Formats: sequence, structure tokens, C-alpha cells
Amino acid sequence: MVIEYLAALIMPGLLVLLFTRVTYNRLIGLALTVALIAGSVYKGYTNSFVLIVIDAFSLTAGFWLATKMKPLAVKKI
Repeated sequence: MVIEYLAALIMPGLLVLLFTRVTYNRLIGLALTVALIAGSVYKGYTNSFVLIVIDAFSLTAGFWLATKMKPLAVKKI
């Protein structure tokens, strides 16, 4: 039970960062992560409203970090 909440807090944010680095676009990274979470909700893996709220918080934090990370990657080139 605790592992589900901990994973919901960490994994979506990391997925947004991963997809942002792979696609070089933070909006596409966010959209891919939202699609994965929507699929898990549809299949029934996310079984409470609290988990959905924690996922949304993690998505927001990951998107914010991806936004902050983007100027750093451009400056190195």
C-alpha cells in the first residue's frame, strides 16, 4: 500500500523527465506520461482518487523540473 503511494509520487515525474530528454520536447514528454497514467487508470491499476491526485502532483513537479532543465541543456552546446 505504501509502495503504491511512493511510486505514484516518484515515477510520473521521472517519466516526464525521461520522455522530455528522449523527445527534446517537454510537452510531448508530458503528453506521453499522461497517456501512460490514463491507460493504467483505465486498466484498473490506479484504484483510488488519492493516487490520481498524487500522480497529478508528480506530473506537475516533473514538468516544472523539465522546464528548469531545458535552459541548462541548451547552454552546454
